[in-house]
Amino acid sequence: MAILLGIATLSGEQGGCPRTGSAAGIRKLAEAKRWVQVVEECGELSARSPEIYYYHGMALAQLGRWEKARDVFLAGSRLWPDDARFPVELGGIAFKQKRYADAARWIRRGLSLNPDDSYATDFLATVYFLQGNLDASLKYWNRVGKPQIQRVKVQPGLRIDPVLLDRAFAFAPGGTLLLPDLTVSRTRVRAMQIFPTFAFRLDAREDGGFDAAFTAYERDGWGDGRLGRALSILRGAAYQTVYPEYFNLRGTATNITSMARWDPRKRRLSALLSGPLWRDPGYRYGAGLDFRDERWDLRNTFKGSAPSLGALNLRRYAVRGDVASYHSPAWSWSVGGEFSYRDYRNISTGLDLPHDALSKGYQLKQVAELRRALLTVPERRFESGLRITSETGTIRSAPAHSFERLQASVDARWMPRMTGDDYAIRQRFSAGRILGRTPFDELFMLGLERDNDLWMRAHIGTRDGRKGSAPLVRRYFLSNWEIDKNLYGNGIVSVKLSPFLDVGKGADSIAAQGAGKWLWDTGVQAKVRVLGVGFMLVYGKDLRSGNNAIYVMAER
Repeated sequence: MAILLGIATLSGEQGGCPRTGSAAGIRKLAEAKRWVQVVEECGELSARSPEIYYYHGMALAQLGRWEKARDVFLAGSRLWPDDARFPVELGGIAFKQKRYADAARWIRRGLSLNPDDSYATDFLATVYFLQGNLDASLKYWNRVGKPQIQRVKVQPGLRIDPVLLDRAFAFAPGGTLLLPDLTVSRTRVRAMQIFPTFAFRLDAREDGGFDAAFTAYERDGWGDGRLGRALSILRGAAYQTVYPEYFNLRGTATNITSMARWDPRKRRLSALLSGPLWRDPGYRYGAGLDFRDERWDLRNTFKGSAPSLGALNLRRYAVRGDVASYHSPAWSWSVGGEFSYRDYRNISTGLDLPHDALSKGYQLKQVAELRRALLTVPERRFESGLRITSETGTIRSAPAHSFERLQASVDARWMPRMTGDDYAIRQRFSAGRILGRTPFDELFMLGLERDNDLWMRAHIGTRDGRKGSAPLVRRYFLSNWEIDKNLYGNGIVSVKLSPFLDVGKGADSIAAQGAGKWLWDTGVQAKVRVLGVGFMLVYGKDLRSGNNAIYVMAER
């Protein structure tokens, strides 16, 4: 009998039994719960077997003598390292002493020796459940056919259509909650983009079953309250940008997001309508437009003495649409297309670009993206995934020509603490290549800029408000590492501090911008959220040139 079944009440008959002197006799004493006599008998034996160590330690644990029991089980584990009982019982002692991380470590070791131990499997799942690690608990409970869901409870007051939300859940009452079903449910809920924070949890019932509960903070309409709406729309006012956004139209998870920037050096107007396809949260459509009027000034750095390599005015008008699927816990995909028109004006005579880089005219582009979950270790709170993107475009210029942009990235996240999101570590490796004759604005930019997602956070992509100071390349490799440390949070305001390290290298750069050089950027960023609206202040240092960079941007 394992120690976690409870501490038994001492029997008054323990003191009067004769000495046994054998493992079989000690086992009978243990079955009779004569723990004091078990301790006395085991203490007088000189030749001791694994069973003697096991019953000795168990008796000490039943008597509440945790440290003595731990010493006995440790000695047994050292003498018989292949015996799975000792690490499991050590896990039980750590659990009783509320050392949950040690408990999980010992039980995992026991399961590595005896994977078919259903008691240890259930016990380990319980440890993770009590610590709030639902994914890890499901990983082990599923091995023994648990947990059974009696009801699915949804936070009252949510404005989303209950039928639509129910369809997003891949599990149902009366069945077993499986980890893959929880994973795909999270993916669908996240894809709705109306729940910036949400959580699934299990609530234990008196009958031994569980209720699955869903809680969330919901975006609805323009935002919550006057202050929330103002912060959401005006969060980019410092750089002449507003973000009118309307979420969860009539409870259908249909969203309208837009951005209007009136900066005369980089005007932009974009809008996107997205929602579930055929009222199925497993599929989602998107349709949008993007109009740009930008002035570019190509330089080798965003500050200091750097002569202009040339300038131009880019005008680009595009409409696009796509469909995404979220039906698998491991895979998701999207396919779409874009139709655009571009031209270039006020081209500087000193601009040294390939003649096909400034191709004007209409362009038709096909876009496909595939995402795949890679290594996931719930008990270590580690997850990683792969993303592959292909964009194939044809430009109807004179003459017509085609190009393809290929990108792949691996993203990993690790939260070293058993609960919470303090010290969340993220690492991303990405690479890309362009094949064929590509227009100027389809090149990869390695730098920090609000319209760019390939960040080198000490290489600002603009100089005097004009784009062109970050490397523009046809091939690149990029590594981004950061760690988030929680500084403050009260439910309304949260502050995180995030040291980072960016490493990148580009090839086939235009106008000799950073050609063939490894770029190293480090620094720190502060992430602030107020009423669900995010802001970020970045300080970066270019380790190659010594340049310092400070940048501010808003997040959704």
